Amino acid sequence: MKIRFTKMQGAGNDFVVLDATREPLALSTDQMRRLGDRRFGVGADQILVVARSSTPEVDFAYRIFNQSGEEVEQCGNGARCFVRYVRDKGLSDKTTLRVETVNNLLELHLQPDGRVRVDMNTPVFDLPRIPFHAAGLRPHRVAVKGAAGKGRTTELWPLNLKGRTVEVAVLSMGNPHAVQVVDDVDTAPVEVQGPLIEHHTSFPKRVNAGFMQIVARDHIRLRVFERGAGETLACGTGACAAVVAGIRLGLLDPVVDVDARGGRLTIEWQGAEAGPESHVFMTGPAETVFEGEIEL
Repeated sequence: MKIRFTKMQGAGNDFVVLDATREPLALSTDQMRRLGDRRFGVGADQILVVARSSTPEVDFAYRIFNQSGEEVEQCGNGARCFVRYVRDKGLSDKTTLRVETVNNLLELHLQPDGRVRVDMNTPVFDLPRIPFHAAGLRPHRVAVKGAAGKGRTTELWPLNLKGRTVEVAVLSMGNPHAVQVVDDVDTAPVEVQGPLIEHHTSFPKRVNAGFMQIVARDHIRLRVFERGAGETLACGTGACAAVVAGIRLGLLDPVVDVDARGGRLTIEWQGAEAGPESHVFMTGPAETVFEGEIEL
């Protein structure tokens, strides 16, 4: 079968986008892998499938597949590309869209400067919902730094990685993340520790591994080893998870610029003090690279 596609990228995180708004699109895992293959297909970190939603007051639905062909729950950079795609293709003339994923409802805003602001919803810290199995592990209670700490503590979890222990903050931004603070992302052992963390037995659905360097209270550098994709040039949910973790540790302010290898994202979170429903917001670029047709 021949299929039309659009190649897009957001801060270097790249996607193959498929239109299923006019007729259903059912591709096999092997066909998804072919699309994501950088040598034998189009090549992408994820494949996004755009569809109509049957839910009242929701504009679209979209599904996300890693280059390995497996479906995943969330992708922040993909959400930004989603907005640009439906606007550029004339599927909607709205500047604000409500979009449902397999486990979440997002609100996406196209800004006048062409960047997209995404309401990423609330972070999840409840361990079973992440999901994270803490059996046999004892968390390290860390005092929250700064004046806002006021005697509060937060948890870092020790993970044994073939004899080496690292401490991570665990949370979900619609998909699971494990974030550690490092001195320098350029020398961080991403290629070694990334796959060990991703496949650690404490994460039954595997996990995205984030390596965060604090530059200033409003600025971090970040590398993410993504579940099912390996290290990518940027990870939107990973940027959100890192900033949330840093704020909970008292290391960051509510608005933070995140420099990934593919570009800059801006993340906003007012913190748990703003209430349990305090949402995370992400702003960044999204653009079309090229369009084409492939035989699958």
